[in-house]
Amino acid sequence: MNGTQSFGFIGGGRIVRILLEAMQRENQFPAKIIVSDPDNETVARLISAYPDAGISKGINTDAASQDLVFLAVHPPVLKEVLPQIAGTVEGAQALISLAPVFTFAKLSGMLNGYNKIVRMIPNAATYINRGYNPVSFASSIDKSTKQQLLLLLKIFGECPEVKEDKLEAYAIVTAMGSTYLWPQLAELHNLGLEFGMSEEETKKGIKAMVSGTIETLYDAGLNYEQVVDLIPVKPLGEHEAQIRDIYKTKLTGLFKKLKS
Repeated sequence: MNGTQSFGFIGGGRIVRILLEAMQRENQFPAKIIVSDPDNETVARLISAYPDAGISKGINTDAASQDLVFLAVHPPVLKEVLPQIAGTVEGAQALISLAPVFTFAKLSGMLNGYNKIVRMIPNAATYINRGYNPVSFASSIDKSTKQQLLLLLKIFGECPEVKEDKLEAYAIVTAMGSTYLWPQLAELHNLGLEFGMSEEETKKGIKAMVSGTIETLYDAGLNYEQVVDLIPVKPLGEHEAQIRDIYKTKLTGLFKKLKS
């Protein structure tokens, strides 16, 4: 990461911790980091957790006056934050919004026309530099700046450039996707231990199984029915329709809410 750059984070919650952890794992902090959050303890915890990051607490306008500004607050809070920083973010190389819902047009409209805006949707694996972080660039960002930003963002994992109108879909599928699978994998892990496997055997087996399952589904050259037919015994088969219905009902409703 360019050591001369400064980062400003508006918000200091989970997503900021994820990004800072990724930077620490690669020992790539910028020269200066300002974090703005109304909860002093939140910033204090970040300073304690990442002592080499050179984090300082500031107000929103302090964070917005840095080279790169990260909007790390939920969409409802953006309505309060954006007018506050409209006069100070103008000198930033780019403003990177990590939230769904607020489009380039909405963001720019509340920033007095500032339009050097990037939208990115990180996920949990960003924490270990293995994230899948779809990114979209406002048309005002030139090719050179885009290349510089993509190079910088690589520390967080894959950053495929996508169309802005697909970001909410990625939020549902890739950003939140782990939360659909973690409870199932945790229970499978517990059962492995209960059935006599060691901790290491369970971890190794589940990791290999999940990786192989995904590769078989997408890379074996088979359609879905053929993949499923590879294993004749399906202990949860009688509940499949119910599980699919939960996915469809819950996630379709959430997607519509994000796009409304």
